[in-house]
Amino acid sequence: RKRAVVLTRKSCRRSSRARGGAAVAGLAGQRQSGVALIVGLLFLMVLTVIGTSSMNTATLELVMAGNAQFREEAFQAAETGIDLAIAQHAYSIESPATLPATSLGDGSYSTRAAVTFTQSTPVPDLAFSLGEGPSALQAFHFDIVAVGMGPRNAESTHNQGFYVLGPGG
Repeated sequence: RKRAVVLTRKSCRRSSRARGGAAVAGLAGQRQSGVALIVGLLFLMVLTVIGTSSMNTATLELVMAGNAQFREEAFQAAETGIDLAIAQHAYSIESPATLPATSLGDGSYSTRAAVTFTQSTPVPDLAFSLGEGPSALQAFHFDIVAVGMGPRNAESTHNQGFYVLGPGG
């Protein structure tokens, strides 16, 4: 014969009694499960905040790197403006000359330059062996102010002085 064993809730439950006689096993297990859930949720929340903060920091660093690149390219555009002004002989001793805004590359960068005459100085006789007499040559000094512009309001301004030798007078 087979015997069937039927267990009921009452017969399976163990109760441990403390000295005072109160049952603690059932309540302690329930409290621990609730605390573990709260600690787990807090841990997930902290990880979410750290992850979001890391993504924001990475995005900000990417924007900063892009701005540094645009600023560097605006610097190069200003240098190009100086080169263009000198190469095109855009200078005169009578009045300041302005090189209009010039698009560079794909059009996202541009440069403009202004050239002004500052002074003329005699060239020392001993400095050059051109076979000319004293004060036969003069140095005409100019200043160039070039501005390079790029995306995100990147801008760079450069000043450069140069001189051109010409007949003295």
